[in-house]
Amino acid sequence: MTKRTIEDVDLRGKRVLVRVDLNTPIENGAVADDTRIRAILPTLRYLIARAKSIILVSHLGRPKDAPDPQYSLKPVAECLSELARTPINFRTDSLTDNIEAVKKSCEKFKVTLLENIRFYPGETKNDPALAAKLAQLGDIFVNDAFGAAHRAHASTVGVAQKLPTVAGFLMKKEIEFLSRALENPDRPFVAVLGGAKVSDKIGVIQNLIPKVDTIIIGGGMAYTFMVAQGKPIGKSLLETDKIDLSRQTLEQAKKKGVKVLLPIDHVVSSEFSEKGDVKIVGENAIPEGYMALDIGPKTADLYAKALADAKTVVWNGPMGVFEMEKFAEGTHKIAQAMAKVKGVTIVGGGDSVSALERFKLADKMTHVSTGGGASLEFLEGKKLPGIEAIANK
Repeated sequence: MTKRTIEDVDLRGKRVLVRVDLNTPIENGAVADDTRIRAILPTLRYLIARAKSIILVSHLGRPKDAPDPQYSLKPVAECLSELARTPINFRTDSLTDNIEAVKKSCEKFKVTLLENIRFYPGETKNDPALAAKLAQLGDIFVNDAFGAAHRAHASTVGVAQKLPTVAGFLMKKEIEFLSRALENPDRPFVAVLGGAKVSDKIGVIQNLIPKVDTIIIGGGMAYTFMVAQGKPIGKSLLETDKIDLSRQTLEQAKKKGVKVLLPIDHVVSSEFSEKGDVKIVGENAIPEGYMALDIGPKTADLYAKALADAKTVVWNGPMGVFEMEKFAEGTHKIAQAMAKVKGVTIVGGGDSVSALERFKLADKMTHVSTGGGASLEFLEGKKLPGIEAIANK
């Protein structure tokens, strides 16, 4: 870990401004999934024991640069207070109008959570004025929001240019696990990549080809690769403008000696629903008028066999439309196979994590990332601005 962390600085008597990622689903005015809230607790507890005061900053959803009750962090404050077993001072007053009042209030409480930072138009524009207001609230800035690390916003990058900046424990954990997979993996190293579009994952595939031993491809993106091999796909999802790129990627993998596994059977339907005519067909047997919505049982067995001896596995993206029961089995079998891996298993955020939660297998993984877009960009080899802004040791 080359970045400085909260363990590298003296926090005694300090006001600590902390960017966290509390972007959680809210249903009926309450937090529906507290995973991201629980993820910041080690950092919060460490700070509570040492710092004078802690000011938490987060976004929730995508409000249109103005206060919107449906995106209020109030339910998150209540949930966090309960999980951390400490009172949370929740502030809704404007940072731009009343920063001195906010400062005085924060000093009276150990932990304060500010209202949704995306209520301010300057947040997503990385406005220096908003960053300066935030910087007035702290002596040290801790970035523990890996899920927002791929965004150059006022609360991730702007404020880091105005205060001494270190990583929290969650950020440290994310960087360490993902870096280890990319730089020094135990072998065999297998990447499992799914999801709808080649365009979403091609950067990851191309960055991983020189590093992995096997790439497993599932989900809708598999069918563009199959067309690149001259195979029929019926009316399955296809990105026609990515066929040549998919063909070149397969050739690149072959030259590097990397094994690429594609589906050898499919669960197909006459329509994008469970109400269509659903059946299992072979590799070259997707009928016209049918679309593949999950990998078939032979494919799931083939992929599970490839995972059985793996020492490092990175998984990003489901194998099918797992939200529908008839098309969930492929993703479920991959999750079960991942749970049996004796090495390191890393799951990139987003739909893969949702699937693990649904199948109650998240606790069987070595590391489940809290950042969907951030983990994807990290695996692509991109430099994340939120991480770049953290001071080096």
